[in-house]
Amino acid sequence: MPVQSAFCQESPVSPSTAFWNESLIRRYDLSGPRYTSYPTAVEFTDRFTAADMAESARSSAASGRDLSLYTHVPFCARLCYYCACNKVVTRKRDLAMPYVERLLREARLQADLFGAKRTVSQLHWGGGTPTFLPRQAMQHLMAGYREIFNLETGEIRDFSIEIDPRELAEETLAQLAELGFNRISLGVQDFNPQVQKAVNRLQPQRMVEEVMVEARKRGFGSINLDLIYGLPYQTPASFAETVDSVIEMRPDRLSVFSYAHLPERFFPQTRIKDETLPSPADKLTILHQTIDRLLDAGYQYIGMDHFALPDDSLAVAQREGRLHRNFQGYTTHADCDLVALGVSAIGQTGHAYFQNAHDLEAWEARIDAGELATIRGVALTEDDRIRRWVIGQLICQFELEYARFESNWHHSFGTYFEEELQRLCVMELDGLVSIGEKKLVVHEPGRLLIRAICQVFDAYRAKGVGQRFSRII
Repeated sequence: MPVQSAFCQESPVSPSTAFWNESLIRRYDLSGPRYTSYPTAVEFTDRFTAADMAESARSSAASGRDLSLYTHVPFCARLCYYCACNKVVTRKRDLAMPYVERLLREARLQADLFGAKRTVSQLHWGGGTPTFLPRQAMQHLMAGYREIFNLETGEIRDFSIEIDPRELAEETLAQLAELGFNRISLGVQDFNPQVQKAVNRLQPQRMVEEVMVEARKRGFGSINLDLIYGLPYQTPASFAETVDSVIEMRPDRLSVFSYAHLPERFFPQTRIKDETLPSPADKLTILHQTIDRLLDAGYQYIGMDHFALPDDSLAVAQREGRLHRNFQGYTTHADCDLVALGVSAIGQTGHAYFQNAHDLEAWEARIDAGELATIRGVALTEDDRIRRWVIGQLICQFELEYARFESNWHHSFGTYFEEELQRLCVMELDGLVSIGEKKLVVHEPGRLLIRAICQVFDAYRAKGVGQRFSRII
């Protein structure tokens, strides 16, 4: 049905082709979710129990869809002061094998519920530092997974692992390739020595370059580098040097995250002094320069801090309308239910999200008792699933076709979202979006502010809950 004429009475401005619009950024740079899920994790509740998780997993089993298998390895040998992840800082490598054994027990519990014969086409080890695990522990874990689950063995598999270059032995990359991993993500953050010292992550550029060269030789098909802007002692000039060095390395993907300084919530950040952080103006300049440099270098802006070369699978999926987003970020595996293993890990099915215990001892106690470690979650209503689909279309494809919405959900888009479209008119007048007769389109300036646009369709944010999120930019 025609939507445009029913809502915005004033004529919108002409769509802008400029990706960066500082006046709009300053206007819309408020707090908001990153939408790795909808509803977001702040809506999870302990009223959702392990029994609810089990019921959701059994319902998932009937679908026969492929699975995505996530493993959280919390251990880190060294503390990075900026980190807000759930981690255990220790140099006791003997903790690895007991943790792996418990992961395999948990895997058997969940495989019985989800269906062990379903193909696992996506697998990811995150943390923490997954390469904290010694060689024997990694081999034992992957061998156990192959016994418990039906892991994909062909080229279509997407098996990835997060890597701290400082935690790689000489043979680690060869072993990871033998275990079936074909994609890696390297934590870089910044190459500047003063910045590295301030965040307790001394990691020479040469070290990262050597890892990338070796990874290419070993046949890893996609390499991602993580950068963080807003760290202590960063300047526009110094971070530009890091970005230029990264561009020369030519990773397939890049994640450029904003550092959120919240020492009152994350104790390690108390080691970072406010006066060493770049000013808000400098932080904006750093981001602006970084985006310009990456776009000029041929990278495609995927959205939400992510960039990829045009031939990378993420970029191809976005152009073909197949991109998806979950707790691991952007993914090409839209139809996978997510099996999550390990402390604090979050899983999902089509109708629910569920999270394991955050505390390592609590998680261990549940597994040792032969129980699921789920402590909270949320069951999705039909309205939740409708809004999740809408937000997913906008945050992944930057457009939404009304006819497709109505075919999937059997509602008129204009009627169902009448109030939201009224609120969206302001953004149309600002040139962030166009509310057309057949589809809603996000323009170039709106892509950087997509979190603000998605919030219009977030029923929970409409209730006034927003203070628990980071700023959009």
